[in-house]
Amino acid sequence: MSLFKARDWWSAVLGEGEEFDQGCLCVGDVDNSGSGCDKVVVGSYMGMLRIFAPHASKPAEQTVADAQLLEVQLRDPIIQVEVGKFVSCSELLHLAVLHPRKLSVYAVSGTAGNVEHGDQYQLRLVYEHNLQRTACNMTYGPFGGVTGHHFICIQSMDGMLMFFEQESYAFGRFLPGFLLPGPLCYCARTDSFITVSSTRQVECYRYETLAVATDADTRQDSEQQSKSSGKRLAAEWLLVLGEQALDIYVPSASPMASSIFVLGERNLFCLRDSGQIRFMKKLEYNPSCFLPYASVSEGTTNVLLGNHNNMLLVYQDTTLKWAAQLSCVPVAVRVANFLELKGLVVTLSSEGHLQCSYMGTDPSFFTAPKVEAREVNYDEVDAEMKALHKVIREATKNQVSCRSALQSPKLSVCVQPPLAVTQDQFVLDSLGMYPSFSFTFSPSLSNLCFTTQATCSVPLLPGVPRVAQCKFVLPLRLVCCPTSASKNSKYKITVDTNKPPVNLNEVFPEFVAKAEDKEGNALAFQFIAGSRVTVLASKTSQRYRIQSESFEDIWLVAKELVQRFDRHFAKLGVKDFRNSFSGPIPLAEYFETVDHHFELRVNAQKYQDLLSERAVQFRAIQRRLLTRFKDKTPAPLQNLDTLMEGTYRQVIALADAAEENRACLVQAFSRLRSATHLLILLVSLWQGLSAEQTAILEATLLPLLQDTPQLGWEESVDAAVSHLLRTCLSRSPKDQAISLSTMQLSMPKDTSRLKKHITLLCDRIGKGGRLSLSSEANSMWLIDPSVYCLALCSCIP
Repeated sequence: MSLFKARDWWSAVLGEGEEFDQGCLCVGDVDNSGSGCDKVVVGSYMGMLRIFAPHASKPAEQTVADAQLLEVQLRDPIIQVEVGKFVSCSELLHLAVLHPRKLSVYAVSGTAGNVEHGDQYQLRLVYEHNLQRTACNMTYGPFGGVTGHHFICIQSMDGMLMFFEQESYAFGRFLPGFLLPGPLCYCARTDSFITVSSTRQVECYRYETLAVATDADTRQDSEQQSKSSGKRLAAEWLLVLGEQALDIYVPSASPMASSIFVLGERNLFCLRDSGQIRFMKKLEYNPSCFLPYASVSEGTTNVLLGNHNNMLLVYQDTTLKWAAQLSCVPVAVRVANFLELKGLVVTLSSEGHLQCSYMGTDPSFFTAPKVEAREVNYDEVDAEMKALHKVIREATKNQVSCRSALQSPKLSVCVQPPLAVTQDQFVLDSLGMYPSFSFTFSPSLSNLCFTTQATCSVPLLPGVPRVAQCKFVLPLRLVCCPTSASKNSKYKITVDTNKPPVNLNEVFPEFVAKAEDKEGNALAFQFIAGSRVTVLASKTSQRYRIQSESFEDIWLVAKELVQRFDRHFAKLGVKDFRNSFSGPIPLAEYFETVDHHFELRVNAQKYQDLLSERAVQFRAIQRRLLTRFKDKTPAPLQNLDTLMEGTYRQVIALADAAEENRACLVQAFSRLRSATHLLILLVSLWQGLSAEQTAILEATLLPLLQDTPQLGWEESVDAAVSHLLRTCLSRSPKDQAISLSTMQLSMPKDTSRLKKHITLLCDRIGKGGRLSLSSEANSMWLIDPSVYCLALCSCIP
């Protein structure tokens, strides 16, 4: 930040919602008053043209209204304004206004007023040119060495230079190798035009070369004619900048024989007329505009340079001479002479803040307030710290009520597949103190755990979001209903307990109303998906059988049965109750679900490969047809259109099949997750695993929430199980030599290796192996499933 501020001599804010750029500002005696005072001309992208005659502000004077000479609303946006001798039959100054599709030249005249309302100014159209191409910018000067008049050169968006000799159109030339338009400037000393192309190099074209080059109406015609006949347009010299240029300026009264200034994104360049670098200044900020002008020191040039830090810097060649703070970021800067003061700096911002200022010497000081020194009472600080800790502990234990209004609260419902909600986000109105609200949604299918997340902000901390999370378990009655029990089913498991059998109607009271067995020995559940699960209680033993035609659907009922048994006996005060599973682990049934999921993944890869092949074939046919259609000599299509139509049908059919397979894959992964949950439950009941060991097993067999083309369930689980077999379940120290980080995860050819490892995992757990890791680092990523997933993802090639 500069110590000095630019002294505001006169300023105005132009319009509301208007936009301005570097070409929207110019200064000059546009009304030809002969007083030697410049006028400020400003045009906007909204088509508003304004002319000002600024003067020093007085306390009892409306400066903006009194200084504004003219305000006209034009029909088209104004890209650039310039003041020059643009009329052939007059040597007076006129105003040239560039629109996207039109160039207009106006005469500004003033009539002295005889009453208190003051002088009146008028804008009269002298002539205009309708452009065939969209304009980007323009420059003017005595092209070809003409005296007493100025010609205009307009650069179009497609790279054509259009030359106008006052009221007539002279010629147009396309720049070679053009891609995007850049800044354009005319150098009268060499009668040449300087621009910066999209290849980030300065290019110089002589006017004589442009005039005698081959004429063309389109770029294609220009390229063809340059190859066949006529003079080809070539640059006089080139200079590689290595960065895009913001503006180019050639001072009219430079003290040196050659001075061409180019403002880049990070550097300021000064070139000679021959294209050689005179000097270069590396900038430590983002520049926005610049203006070179004559210096009082012989052999040097001053440069006014504005940047995006609201700074106006004055350089003498490469030396910084002054820095002043502005009130806004300038996009255009000019130097003007007024009646009261000469050499004022005129700046314009993109929002329309027009300011005439000079470099003042009144510093803006900031003195930091003195800190009151006092002795610290450590007893009071210790007591305050204890009180704050107590408040924090109470806040973490109990729910804290909000004592201020909540702003823009949002509620999000996060579920895991196959659970789904009809609406996952709720936007609520602002709530006052102690808010309460309710919402409804419709879940579907099995896993009944979900998380809600509330986001809001409070007035005390604006812009800082507050987030609260809460986990819920939905009732079983939401996804199934009671039905008649089935005697025989394909899949069966048996859960043992160490207490006498209980009435199932007491364990599942919400299903009693429609239960057929009033004794509570049998209970059946009909899922929404269509499958049926039956629970049978033995009359003579302490065993319960769960059976169904779908293996994965047993998990939800088995989990509910085990959890409800624990709660039931806990209410009765029984402390030694225990659920168990005597085995064997149904691995064959589980592997059927694994194979089905893997088969769909293989099909998805096949469909992807076939689609790629057909897409390549389709594009090749398109290229051949396009070549035939462009050929001037008609030729038979040779059934290419029929082949293209057949290929298109194949692409559509393959896309439909791939989409259908993707939907089946999502459903298969949900079934695989349910079957894996059942396997984890049975293993934990079989060996009596602790909560920590169960978490390790769940993180190993369920590392992903969903499949992706880059990482699938099979390779992730295989890597995790292999790591367990080499660490806590290893039989030999040699197995621990291979680390997980050295493995590359990719889709396997089949599931034989995975099934072998899962079988070996269950076998070692059944023989006394325990999932308790001795390494602290390993235990960190295995216990937390989310962190474990990150460790697996880092192994992707």
